[in-house]
Amino acid sequence: METERHGGPHDVFAWIDDSTRRRDRAGLTRRVQVRGPRPNVIDFGGNDYLGLTRHPDVVRAAADASLTWGAGSTGSRLATGTTEVHVELERELAEFTGAEAALVFSSGYLANLGAVTVLARPGTLIASDAYNHASLIDGYRLSGADVVDTAHADPQALERALAEREQQRAVAVTESVFSVDGDLVDLRAVLDACRRQGAGLLVDDAHGFGVVGERGEGAVTAAGLAGSPDVVTTITLSKSLGAQGGAVIGPRRVVDHIMNMARSFLFDTGLAPASAAGALAALRVLRAEPDRPARTRAVALALAERLGAAGLPVTEAQAAVVSVRGPSAARTAQWAEDCLADGVKVACFRPPSVPDRFSRIRLTSRADLTEAEIDRAIEVVVKHSPW
Repeated sequence: METERHGGPHDVFAWIDDSTRRRDRAGLTRRVQVRGPRPNVIDFGGNDYLGLTRHPDVVRAAADASLTWGAGSTGSRLATGTTEVHVELERELAEFTGAEAALVFSSGYLANLGAVTVLARPGTLIASDAYNHASLIDGYRLSGADVVDTAHADPQALERALAEREQQRAVAVTESVFSVDGDLVDLRAVLDACRRQGAGLLVDDAHGFGVVGERGEGAVTAAGLAGSPDVVTTITLSKSLGAQGGAVIGPRRVVDHIMNMARSFLFDTGLAPASAAGALAALRVLRAEPDRPARTRAVALALAERLGAAGLPVTEAQAAVVSVRGPSAARTAQWAEDCLADGVKVACFRPPSVPDRFSRIRLTSRADLTEAEIDRAIEVVVKHSPW
């Protein structure tokens, strides 16, 4: 005879209530913030680094692609989900970055999962920067590879980890520009360490592409690593290109292998043609207006210098990201809310989103921000500072 387990239907997930209460007490509860089509605040919280998401050419290309191809791609990339737009975008991304090939995914997150799980199989060592993004870490877990965390942005620590390994194969994984503090890694030194130890290099250039380099070609290309046979790059199309999606860029044999083996590519519906067309149009605007990356970096530098002059603990501006530490998770969240109420949107980073567990507000620069908007942002952030 079957016996009834304790409790009823409402008790099955009762454990969530305790978790929610602990999260609330720690100031770590997150809520979706809904915005309208025309925000009535100055946006320093998004990732539209080049100010292209509303560019007329980009919007028109996305709209035209929807009318031509429909709202979705209709299937996986290897079935019906590849259009002429996808192929052209991949060709121009590779050309712009000086690589042999590119492969477009439906998000940057899935591009990272695909690259990591294919390049680092069981029996491979992943030497990971301790501050790497969650999408890379999730890739490690799925890959079955052995993982060692190395000190943040420390090529010597990376080389020691590679030299001490027992595994035959190894891949070093790092971001180029880290999303929390915006610091730029010495990729040349990282690659030198990898080559001395016979390891490949995977670089997540999500926050470098479009911002770093004379033409915004990205941190990998700017460091002189373009076209290297042992370097693979991932990017997102949702930051500097103001669209949606992601891509893996690198040697053709590697990209072809990822296309054939990455589950996040094989079993995912292809990127919507509208997003691919928007990203392609944004890339062409970037090539036609190469002053945008320099303007983005200049805005970030102005933010960092002026917030630092006001006495706030601010990071150095090396790309588009500027972070200011807060005294606690709860007070940092309140700081961001006060700024928003005063007309300036900033991002709030709290555990577990920050690897060192220090909460921050984060400001991101855009090429189309005016001097008046910059002045207002600095005024509001300083005014509501909890320090």
